[in-house]
Amino acid sequence: MRMQITGKTKIVGVIGDPVEHSRSPQMHNAAFAELGLDYVYVPFHIRPDELHAAIEGFKAINVVGINITIPHKQAVIPFVDEISREAELIGAVNTLIFNKGKIAGDNTDAPGFLQAMQETGLDIPKGESAVVIGAGGSARAIVVALALAGLQSITIANRTVSKAIALASDLSEKTGVPMEGMGLDNPRLPDAVAISTLVVNTASASMDTSHPPLIQTEWLNPQSIVYDIIYTPPKTRLMTAAAERGCHVIGGLGMLVHQGAIAFEKWTKVVPPIKIMRQALQNALDQR
Repeated sequence: MRMQITGKTKIVGVIGDPVEHSRSPQMHNAAFAELGLDYVYVPFHIRPDELHAAIEGFKAINVVGINITIPHKQAVIPFVDEISREAELIGAVNTLIFNKGKIAGDNTDAPGFLQAMQETGLDIPKGESAVVIGAGGSARAIVVALALAGLQSITIANRTVSKAIALASDLSEKTGVPMEGMGLDNPRLPDAVAISTLVVNTASASMDTSHPPLIQTEWLNPQSIVYDIIYTPPKTRLMTAAAERGCHVIGGLGMLVHQGAIAFEKWTKVVPPIKIMRQALQNALDQR
């Protein structure tokens, strides 16, 4: 179905600086076309000093919703009227919902991460332990997701030890789930990996196929789940090594699709066509 934009077309979009790299427009517009919804998803290049004016402008022209990407995920928080628990714990907003002059801020990364895992037929390992590699914004969202999902303990491993320790301390206090931060060279990390039901990589070093995995393959328990949220390349070296070890392996494309699908449903109140969104996103990534 070809999209026809009129004065009645509802507007959603994504803001960032830069924003040209985003493949969300292809994913969402394919879903709108499939369902015959009169919406259009537009990328907006917004610089940091323009953020407040942009948000007020969106409100004035009755924009329905906005996705937020770097560098605005934290800076936008003072401009929302209400914020979800996930977004508050993560300390970042990636989705705005405009409704009757009010702005709600949410973060769909945490539930998107969990839904993508469940889509593969694997259960969230409640009452078990996990290791999360990395201590950036994505790691924070995933640690929050795991804590709220009922994991018993979480180890955060990062090259910069201070960041891992700070993240573990902050989120352990806020969620009540025991967490420990450590360096990737910590001698206790191999044991933490070996006893964990779930190992999650959020570190961008995984994108470099010439780079060795950040953890040793022999540390992995063959019964564990290894989830690499990096989606380019679609199969990282960690995923390949983990699969050879016998582990259950999950890539990052599903999380990207599901975090977008959750925002789609919040804006439209319509269940999105996940298969169509995934194919459109995959096509866009292939073209890039």
